Amino acid sequence: MGYRVAIAGATGAVGEEMRKILEERNFPVDELKLLASERSVGKKLTFKGIDIAVEKLSEDSFRGFDIALFSAGAERSREFAPLAVNSNCIVIDNSSAFRMEKDVPLVVPEVNPGDLKNHKGIIANPNCSTIQMVVVLKPLYDRSPIKRLVISTYQSVSGAGRAAIEELREQSKAYLNGKDLEVKIYPHQIAFNLIPQIDVFLENNYTKEEMKMVNETRKILGDDEIKITATCVRVPVFISHAESVNVETEEKIGAKEAREILERAPGVKVVDSPKELLYPLPTLAARTDFCFVGRIREDESIENGLNLWIVADNLRKGAALNAVQIAEELIKQKLI
Repeated sequence: MGYRVAIAGATGAVGEEMRKILEERNFPVDELKLLASERSVGKKLTFKGIDIAVEKLSEDSFRGFDIALFSAGAERSREFAPLAVNSNCIVIDNSSAFRMEKDVPLVVPEVNPGDLKNHKGIIANPNCSTIQMVVVLKPLYDRSPIKRLVISTYQSVSGAGRAAIEELREQSKAYLNGKDLEVKIYPHQIAFNLIPQIDVFLENNYTKEEMKMVNETRKILGDDEIKITATCVRVPVFISHAESVNVETEEKIGAKEAREILERAPGVKVVDSPKELLYPLPTLAARTDFCFVGRIREDESIENGLNLWIVADNLRKGAALNAVQIAEELIKQKLI
């Protein structure tokens, strides 16, 4: 049995990955509809050797369709996702529009697939940085509840879309050729620089991205008592987000035990051999489906602490792959 699937935001960086991953994983697609803004209408994209013309996203786009993968931004999601649900189409939304709504499951299939049974037509895909972190944290949390997380992220420009990728490319060329750099997407030069700001600043002087990690992690793990603080930084890397995560657990988990737990964890690949200079890198994680973890060591400043270094492809597991895995889980649980 196949499904009629629509991708909203099909011409964006994540939308393109969604289309590729549906094909790579042989998702049972009977019909694929590609949707985008008016400026992309008519553009042809290939799926399983067939060229499909992009159509304009509209209120009638989802009639007769089973699943809609949204990666068109929060504003369009708020406008069109309810219309899709009214057409009896299940929405898996990659934006921040619905993530913290009480009746909307926020799902990472390796972590909380059971939450899908409570969906009312819309399922939220978490923030890219949150996804890769909770995939690694969940098996440790199952061993001992987590008391506190201190997170520092090193996030690639692809998290801000295709225009940001191009800005890093053009700024790098200009810098290396001694020319003036043009700054458009970010508030400062990103080439050969670090920007300790992702999204807007809130009243508490944390950025929206930082508070997403705090709130989404608690919701996904189902634990509002975890103390979490985050600093999110944009770095001049094209693909893959990296994170330094300090974990304090209620019971002690030694580095050796943590490594053994994570080697058995779904979706996780341990790369942790300091003597051989092996540890996760953005270049290693790019275009793969794993959440890589390494530099696993005990925090010697506290009794029950671990330090982890986590890296994953933000366009794949951090967005498109997780969305497709949610759709697969819906089928597996016979929820569609």
